[in-house]
Amino acid sequence: MSRPMQFDRVPLSARIGMAIILAYVAAALFGPFLAPYGQTEVAGDQWTPLFWSQPGPDGDVFFLLGTDHLGRDLLTRLLYGARNSIGIALVTTLLAFAAGVGIGLLAATKQGVVDQIASRSIDVLMAFPSLIFALMILAVLGSSIPVLIVVIALLNMASVFRITRALAMDLEAQDFVDVAKLRGESALWIMRRELLPNAMVPLAAEFGLRFCFVLLFIASLSFIGLGIQPPMADWGSMVRENASAISFGVFTPLIPAAAIAGLTIGVNLVIDWLTNSRSVGNEA
Repeated sequence: MSRPMQFDRVPLSARIGMAIILAYVAAALFGPFLAPYGQTEVAGDQWTPLFWSQPGPDGDVFFLLGTDHLGRDLLTRLLYGARNSIGIALVTTLLAFAAGVGIGLLAATKQGVVDQIASRSIDVLMAFPSLIFALMILAVLGSSIPVLIVVIALLNMASVFRITRALAMDLEAQDFVDVAKLRGESALWIMRRELLPNAMVPLAAEFGLRFCFVLLFIASLSFIGLGIQPPMADWGSMVRENASAISFGVFTPLIPAAAIAGLTIGVNLVIDWLTNSRSVGNEA
């Protein structure tokens, strides 16, 4: 069985990653309460620069990150976009893992016909290019948030299934699983008490990586107009809406792009620590 991880030996890089993630989570949870304006409120002129102030009906108004192509406060849009982008990506990843891990553990435990049916079904799903499959379904059913979540979760569930099944197959050959079977434990008990706890570290690392993939995929769909729809704030659509500002020397679209990159870097710093800790634990 795997050894427990020593959280008191967290390296600096992982601490930085955790701090970045906590900052983004705080922005997603409390951003709408901290935002100086409404999500769709036009508060100023078009594409004002950073740290810009201008006269308003009730006195001067200040824009820390400037405004977008419609004159909406960019900081406000980023904070609301954090809730929309991170929230939808998190729900999608959780759904993909619930399905992928459950089916993967079942296939590895039962094997035989159950494993063949599950594996071949996943092979059919993975045969379709992810982007083309998503574009086809979204074009037919529309880009509502429930459809977006289900489609992207289905695509990522296939990869989660493959990883979970491979991990569970390795654990199935261990003595403690054989002992549980000899005691007459049920398949559900073995999945829940023997396989899943011993696969938690690599699955946690995969969860973080999969979350980043989902976040980037949603941003990509929003960039081409098939993701989160206006007027909801979304980092991907914010890049698309303000892309033409680059031609005028305004770097507004780089701010939401930097928000996506910052969260991805923070998650990957934690993932690196998890994978390295697992390698050290296995060698020990």
